[in-house]
Amino acid sequence: MTRFKLGILQVNHDKSPEVGDCFPDDAHRFRDMLDKLEMRFDYRVYMTIGGEIPEDIDEQDGYLITGSPLSVLDETLVWREGLYQFIRRCDAAKKPLIGVCFGHQAVAAALGGQITKRQGGYNVGIESIGFTETYDYMTPSKEDLSFYMFHEDEVSRLPEGCDLIASSAGCQIAAFAKGEHIFCLQAHPEFHDSFMRAVLDFSQPHMSDDLYQSAKNSLNQATDGHIFAQWMGAFLTKPRD
Repeated sequence: MTRFKLGILQVNHDKSPEVGDCFPDDAHRFRDMLDKLEMRFDYRVYMTIGGEIPEDIDEQDGYLITGSPLSVLDETLVWREGLYQFIRRCDAAKKPLIGVCFGHQAVAAALGGQITKRQGGYNVGIESIGFTETYDYMTPSKEDLSFYMFHEDEVSRLPEGCDLIASSAGCQIAAFAKGEHIFCLQAHPEFHDSFMRAVLDFSQPHMSDDLYQSAKNSLNQATDGHIFAQWMGAFLTKPRD
């Protein structure tokens, strides 16, 4: 059976001793999550953080843009416009594309949406996201999924032609889709408990004590990254005209 070729555009390269030296990178976290599925993928990682972007969108069958502590609003990111152009090419060709966290925001920005800083600073911790739209790839079906959240920027206006599919208490546009080829999520389904705790501790100096403690207290809940992984797999491999 031919495997689906998934290109992972990595927009983060953590070099900190506290986090980067202790855990695999973003691309590996997604691979670990998807490798728990019965279906199998052939992966190709593009270090977009260093300017590497697929020259031809048909190099792979579909693409995933990872999260990052960097800001989509940072105009000094010299590779940002190249990424945006790639996203627009994928959209025009209806190439399967998933965006997570930074990727979610980058897809929205590239297609004409608006990204803003959140009022009140970080949205961090485990949060329940309510899905208000259902697609055939969302199996097993579940209206509310809990995920690790860690973001300061957010999508404040969707691009034309995109549909809001999920919201949470801390994030109005928590997930969106466009047609059958774009699927984006603000949360981090690929995170796990020890990684989230390390990132939270590393970021503690940049948040209030109350926010840090509230986020830490939320980490005792279960998360649903395994369910979202099944949705991702079904979305990527679903038959398309």
